[in-house]
Amino acid sequence: MYNYVTDKKLISRMRSCCGDMMQDLCHTLKEEFDIGAELTLVGSGARNLILQNANEPIDLDYNLKIVRSDDRDCKYIKECVRKAFNIVLRKHGWRDCEDSKSSLTTEKRYFPRISDTEFSMDICIVCEDEDGNLNRLIHEKTGCIWADRYCWNKAPNSKDIKFKVDYIKRNGKWELVREQYKKIKNKYLTQNDHNHPSFICHIEAVNNVYNSRKHWNQ
Repeated sequence: MYNYVTDKKLISRMRSCCGDMMQDLCHTLKEEFDIGAELTLVGSGARNLILQNANEPIDLDYNLKIVRSDDRDCKYIKECVRKAFNIVLRKHGWRDCEDSKSSLTTEKRYFPRISDTEFSMDICIVCEDEDGNLNRLIHEKTGCIWADRYCWNKAPNSKDIKFKVDYIKRNGKWELVREQYKKIKNKYLTQNDHNHPSFICHIEAVNNVYNSRKHWNQ
């Protein structure tokens, strides 16, 4: 079952290591492919949402939000991000990333002098549509590269999610999101449901808490 990671030294080291590469990724995307993007750690902020399932490796889930690109073709964007990420990974001594259906995933690493807990990074490419909904870039593999399908898939109930997060934090109710997020992640884990990545679970948790705001003072 999932529980929150409490090793502050490990969290700090992971976020520092990965954060440097994420900043480098945004810079490389701009310099090499003229694509503007913003990266955020899912659930990040003053109080993050980093969970670990028993003693299994920790996944640091990032959203790469595309804010500017002259070419909006999904395959083009995915390939540019993949190539830029590999440039950054090699620069830092990591192997190339793996391209999955909805994310780019790194190899697993650990810090010998801090912990034997392994961790990896998952990058989900997203964009915001005119109505304020978040959309994930999906790569549907068919077994034949030429027949693969790339598309933007709207994340359910994602409209105004940043506004809701800010509202919850301003009212001092972020702990409710942490409770919901852990509960939701464990629900899908016990159901053996692998179709709800952290990005989707985070949106669900925020909406559950925001929609219950009328009862916060009761």
